[in-house]
Amino acid sequence: QVQLVESGGGLVQPGESLRLSCTASGSISRIYYMGWYRQAPGKERELVARIISGGSTNYADSVKGRFTISRDNAKNTVYLQMNSLKPEDTAVYYCNAGGRGSNWLDFSSWGQGTQVTVSS
Repeated sequence: QVQLVESGGGLVQPGESLRLSCTASGSISRIYYMGWYRQAPGKERELVARIISGGSTNYADSVKGRFTISRDNAKNTVYLQMNSLKPEDTAVYYCNAGGRGSNWLDFSSWGQGTQVTVSS
């Protein structure tokens, strides 16, 4: 079983920055991808950013140029640097990771979510 633990959410003012972290632990053989999704009240969960094992990234159009995803493979950790935050970035942010477990079965796991609130 693979667990994801997120940290770094909080309350900030528009224009400020936050950095989210997510660490995977458990019976992991290899992680193929790690990413961040978010869900605002009354809306569907949406992809924010994702990074695959080779280092390729993709971002939602709404965050391009403001958010940066990065990964520390040795620590099984993914980061989301969020700059120039806007009120519309307010949501619960979820970490997601997929890969192969030590039992040679593929997995896809989710974190518990961390609240990001952007408000003046």
